[in-house]
Amino acid sequence: MTLSETTAIETGHLRRTLPDGDEHPYRSGAWRPQATEWRVDQVEVVEGAIPEDLDGLYARNTENPLHAPISAYHPFDGDGMVHAIRFRGGTASYRNRFVRTEGLLAEQEAGESLWAGLAERPDTAKRTDGRTARGAMKDASSTDLVVHGGEILTSFWQCGELYRLDADTLETVGPTRWDGWFPDEGVSAHTKVDEATGELFFFNYGTEWPYLHFGCTDRAGRLVHYTPVPLPGPRLPHDMAITENFVVLNDLPMHWDEDLLLRGVHAVRMHDQPTRLAVVPRRGTEEDVQWFEADPTYVLHWTNAYEDGDEVVLEGFHQGSPSPRKPEIGDDMWMFRYLALDWMETRLHRWRLNRRTGACTEERMRDDFTEFGIINGRRTGRKHRYVWAAQGKPGWFLFDGIVRHDTETGADDVLRLPDGVYGSEVGVAPKPHGTAEDDAYIVTFTTDAEHDRSECLILDGRRISDGPIARLRLPERISSGTHAVWAPGSALAP
Repeated sequence: MTLSETTAIETGHLRRTLPDGDEHPYRSGAWRPQATEWRVDQVEVVEGAIPEDLDGLYARNTENPLHAPISAYHPFDGDGMVHAIRFRGGTASYRNRFVRTEGLLAEQEAGESLWAGLAERPDTAKRTDGRTARGAMKDASSTDLVVHGGEILTSFWQCGELYRLDADTLETVGPTRWDGWFPDEGVSAHTKVDEATGELFFFNYGTEWPYLHFGCTDRAGRLVHYTPVPLPGPRLPHDMAITENFVVLNDLPMHWDEDLLLRGVHAVRMHDQPTRLAVVPRRGTEEDVQWFEADPTYVLHWTNAYEDGDEVVLEGFHQGSPSPRKPEIGDDMWMFRYLALDWMETRLHRWRLNRRTGACTEERMRDDFTEFGIINGRRTGRKHRYVWAAQGKPGWFLFDGIVRHDTETGADDVLRLPDGVYGSEVGVAPKPHGTAEDDAYIVTFTTDAEHDRSECLILDGRRISDGPIARLRLPERISSGTHAVWAPGSALAP
């Protein structure tokens, strides 16, 4: 079947003011943004076949700018765009839609950027009002996404709204409200869904005491818990973890310079402080928090946590160089130094937190640099063995390979993508009747700038190095992106 035989329909085209021939390193090449929205009811299969038992949704969020920045662009500034492919009965359909945030709609009306970006001074912002922004920065809802209650929830790397999207059409339903309420601090990226209980766990942080909260909603989306976890000062946590009975939060030593923050300057520094990890019961309060100290580092993403006797075992990507200052980082790339995996030296790592003794022990699990690790979602909060993670192109925020880490044996299975082809964070789709943790399909989107195309790859979770079971052609080359989610068909609204 050729693409012309599929139903590829342009469903939307938003106002775009970026210049033609843009040469910005993160608005060109594999990062060239889109303005077109598509609906493809039957995606073209160019190699292999879609497995009949693959049933669910793979969705990826992407920073996708529409307007030139006020002065300087950072790849975290772009508007949220969700790409989603729905598998059912050996076929697949595709959608992509912008997240219609209040900020995007305001800038569409104005025809220009209104909020300051990550690399810009806050006082350059033309607007800072309302829930469209956290401080002077636009809430683009462009970072993470999960599926809960049959809907997609998108979030921002800095605390913001949780925007609700229809999982079928990707239409923006609106910001989340729990009986009309939502925290003034917003919610951070990297909420966690427990597939076993249907609960959604979240956290937020801010510049005013108590600086950190976490909460939980039930399967029906009702808020059932919300509590402060006081910190010594304002911090910058990016992720959390859960076990069957606990939530794991963090107080990491890379955060704002508090003296400069008092003068309105948001400067991130690595401080001479230990890493602190908090274990608190799922319905616990600040009186129940148990803190553990570990060697200083920063962690963007945890892969999972689980209980092992008296211990809570936490795994994630330890940064050997949280604030990179390396000779290979040229002046033209200096503002992007927190992006490349090799610059940050991100390695899979394990922390064991003994709740009886209060001791923390650590173990480096790998020497190679990987990040953006995903486990089988059925194992969230339970003991897992496998992590499917991304390899990074040296010096760039691009994924040029996928690794399956076996955390028991130390063995790795690696798929290197062809030169110039870059992937996304993967989705792990357990086979409906599979019993083994790795009896799953691995799904990812790729971007090939040289050949001006994008594909969806389906891999065997046990043998990703064998290459794709199937390759599917998307209607347009999509911008490179990161965070993704897999949701089984049973988790989607009928």
